[in-house]
Amino acid sequence: MNYDLILRKAWQGYDDSKTIRDIEDISAMVSTNHVFKITFEDEDIVIAKLSYFGKYEYFKEDHRIIHSLSNNLLYPFENVLSKSLLKNNRVYIYRHRQGRLDAWVVFYNPTRIDQRLPRRLDDQEIRKLGRQIGKFHKACSRVKNVLPKSSKTLRTDIYSLQQQLEKNEKQFGSAMQADFLKYHCDLFLKNRSKYDMKSFEIIPVFIDWNIGNFSVTKNLELYSRWDYDWFRMSYRVLDFYFLSRVVSDIGDRTVFSYYINTLMEDRFIIFLQEYHKVNPLTANEVRFLKEAYRFFILNYVIKDGKHFFSEQYAKKLQAEAFDIYLPSVDRDFDAEKIIDALKLETKTPAAITL
Repeated sequence: MNYDLILRKAWQGYDDSKTIRDIEDISAMVSTNHVFKITFEDEDIVIAKLSYFGKYEYFKEDHRIIHSLSNNLLYPFENVLSKSLLKNNRVYIYRHRQGRLDAWVVFYNPTRIDQRLPRRLDDQEIRKLGRQIGKFHKACSRVKNVLPKSSKTLRTDIYSLQQQLEKNEKQFGSAMQADFLKYHCDLFLKNRSKYDMKSFEIIPVFIDWNIGNFSVTKNLELYSRWDYDWFRMSYRVLDFYFLSRVVSDIGDRTVFSYYINTLMEDRFIIFLQEYHKVNPLTANEVRFLKEAYRFFILNYVIKDGKHFFSEQYAKKLQAEAFDIYLPSVDRDFDAEKIIDALKLETKTPAAITL
């Protein structure tokens, strides 16, 4: 793929009066999405994101929601998200179609970065992060009603995986592996009915909260957040798995896996206790954490993994999904431990005296 050509055409469609001098690929090289730093002859700089997996309609929808969110978040989070470039008062998205190639480009103002979290957090840093994410989720909740509508749901993504399995199960491995995936899809859809899902608030969530995707101030206040590959409108608990990895005992690692055990660490419970003080959780939300993890593995590792991750990571993570991740869901997660720690046990209503 000629990224340089696509980016130059994308910019010409936006503003052909400015001439591009340099294009630098600044991608993390973990995913198939690419991020570029574009420098113009007049020294101005913009950031370009180029993607070609998924659906163009979802890409456009997500970035319009993110831009609306970035403009509507109030203090102290008003400058946390990058601003997309607009044309005719709408987020400018360039679509490049040539033969079988279908790629999309969006431009951002450069993100200001303050300080990165350490690879391994101490207890005080975990507590501060818990409070910050609780406040950020509250801020996102306050503006949810003014954001554009989203067409993606957890159910539609699982339905899409089920349809792919019915159409060509061999793409996911052996017949036994396909049956294993069908079982977990059915289990996810069945288990959703166990919880009072209608009471779960739908807010903007970014899911991928690894420490390379956000910066903080010296007081550990959230300063900036970038990388919106897995953004969606959904339940706040979808953010918690990656946050459990951020606060885990092993800390940040260059070579990564997606084990469920970080959700059961005492360090994550400390994070949730502080989060709960500023943005209270319910027992059903805690119980749904297991299903949020199951969804993450089914949707982002299995369904989209071979398209999103570079080949090296896709093969590794999908093999581990069959051997480790999915078998661990119902075996290694204990919601009651967290519910007890947060003192969320259901109390029997007091008898009414007439």
